Amino acid sequence: MEHFEVYLIPRDAAAYLCSGISTLAKLRLRGGGPPFTRIGRAIRYRRSDLDAYMAKGLVRSTSDRVPLSQKSAGHEP
Repeated sequence: MEHFEVYLIPRDAAAYLCSGISTLAKLRLRGGGPPFTRIGRAIRYRRSDLDAYMAKGLVRSTSDRVPLSQKSAGHEP
């Protein structure tokens, strides 16, 4: 059975993240956002990258300074 990766246009990626299209555009410009690919002028996001991006920012409370993914990797201050 073949596995096909799902690619989303920025509008759909923003909806998937419950974010704004302009937020994704700013993150592309500044860095720090989910990975994306460019096909000519077209921007595409893999759904698996969006899931990984959201999982990377998981915290248990608002007082957590470091996301859980960084705590498990030994980056806790």
